[in-house]
Amino acid sequence: MRIALVGAGAFGEKHLDGLKNIDGVEIASVISRSAEQAAEVAAKYGAPHSGTDLAEVLAMPDVDAVILCTPTQMHAEQAIACMNAGKHVQVEIPLSDTWADAEAVVAKQQETGLVCMVGHTRRFNPSHQYVHGKITAGEFNVQQMDVQTYFFRRKNMNAKGQPRSWTDHLLWHHAAHTIDLFAYQSGKIVAANALQGPKHPELGIAMDMSIQLKAETGAICTLSLSFNNNGPLGTFFRYIGDSETYIARYDDLVNGREEPIDLTGVTVSNNGIELQDREFVAAIREGREPNSSVGKVLDCYRVIGELAQSLEAQDGWS
Repeated sequence: MRIALVGAGAFGEKHLDGLKNIDGVEIASVISRSAEQAAEVAAKYGAPHSGTDLAEVLAMPDVDAVILCTPTQMHAEQAIACMNAGKHVQVEIPLSDTWADAEAVVAKQQETGLVCMVGHTRRFNPSHQYVHGKITAGEFNVQQMDVQTYFFRRKNMNAKGQPRSWTDHLLWHHAAHTIDLFAYQSGKIVAANALQGPKHPELGIAMDMSIQLKAETGAICTLSLSFNNNGPLGTFFRYIGDSETYIARYDDLVNGREEPIDLTGVTVSNNGIELQDREFVAAIREGREPNSSVGKVLDCYRVIGELAQSLEAQDGWS
């Protein structure tokens, strides 16, 4: 299988690191805004082609699939372009930054029947897979999820500390991980509330946000997000259930007493991004819908769209 990567930034390289561990996969091309960066990354990972234009890849008949790690604002349009060209596509989170765009991508996937998957990595982290296994086995039911997503980002920088050409967003990007995971672990979300703090004078986005969710099962979720946090960075999930408490930190898991839980054998890798890419490749090969398909994660974007409308209305409060 020949896969092209579009967007050779910090997260793009994480995908390339994961893909090199999957048998029968070749990196066909690397596309980036900078021709120099694209060529450098292509050489590093053995890709025979590099460039600056997605259209180049879509015109290559030997490219089977595309992974999009581009700016949020491009995701929906580029995903649709890939499917129009007959390519399977994995688009990094978030699928879009409007509800209408999310619906348009789903419509295109249904029209083409191609695999269209969204990078909701939390569904694949071994830590969350372990908890999901307990839920599906009937051994654990979520009563509350308490989640903190914290960064220290006063300037527009990526995970490597390099300047970004676009602005990140707490609601459409970072909250999407937790909103989808909560639904995945607890059921359809039936109520949602949000408050946001002051907007940054230069970035134009809220730097702090608080979200409450309730699932049809009765489970609740409290999510705190911040770009102002000058302390431990990342996302930390506390699952409070009817039989145990679990704390997940990316691919690691402990119980409520901070005792490590052995995740050996839960999945074939301890790398959530690699597991995500393995699912993308397997779904294409097997002709099936993947976990985190655009259809399965769509409801997350319905909730986010409703929360965005709520926050816009609050901006008009006196």
